Amino acid sequence: RQVGVVGKFVEFFGPGVAQLSIADRATIANMCPEYGATAAFFPVDEVSIRYLIQTGRDEEKVKHIKKYLEAVGMFRDFNRSSQDPDFTQVVELDLHTVVPCCSGPKRPQDKVAVSDMKTDFETCLGAKQGFKGFQIAPKHHSDRVKFVYEGSDFEITHGSVVIAAITSCTNTSNPSVMLGAGLLAKKAVNAGLTVKPYIKTSLSPGSGVVTYYLRESGVMPYLSQLGFEVVGYGCMTCIGNSGPLPEPVV
Repeated sequence: RQVGVVGKFVEFFGPGVAQLSIADRATIANMCPEYGATAAFFPVDEVSIRYLIQTGRDEEKVKHIKKYLEAVGMFRDFNRSSQDPDFTQVVELDLHTVVPCCSGPKRPQDKVAVSDMKTDFETCLGAKQGFKGFQIAPKHHSDRVKFVYEGSDFEITHGSVVIAAITSCTNTSNPSVMLGAGLLAKKAVNAGLTVKPYIKTSLSPGSGVVTYYLRESGVMPYLSQLGFEVVGYGCMTCIGNSGPLPEPVV
């Protein structure tokens, strides 16, 4: 967004790409709406060919595919810059600068480093009403609201979590991401952590295959214990298909 890729086709290349799995590449390409591009893609390389073999494609057919791509100049070795085409614009990204981040407080393209999340949100509370502001008077920043849910007393304040979803997207077909969520759930349960009962939780994987490997890896019970049950496969909370929040919370 900052560079200005809206309406453009983005191709990822360079030695860093060779270190990314197909699942990681699919995740990055799938996020092109967040950075505004019309399309985003990774050229075919040796990692792509290995993926075809690993997923059960006929080896003879895969050999023909590779030969064809090499013959027409579409097969890439990302460590050989001589194969790079001429681009209208090149943007360099040092992978060492990539840090965990989140989005918000209102738009998915408004990136916030996790390390800056608390400060950024506190700033947004008092900032002018807009994408990065709620224009709440300083005297109300610490306001708390009490309510009763299922017979128990609770209270929430600005920034309280009331909905938590692992939602359907290419991201939720990425084994490293999904198993990471499962392992985090396992550690949380083993540490005695729980989820407040009024928080609306859901798990909507990218496909049934995800449910299969979460079960086979033994992490599904931990996700379930924290309230992250499979609610379906398809677009869910990200596009507003979460259903209503509990009335006492609203």
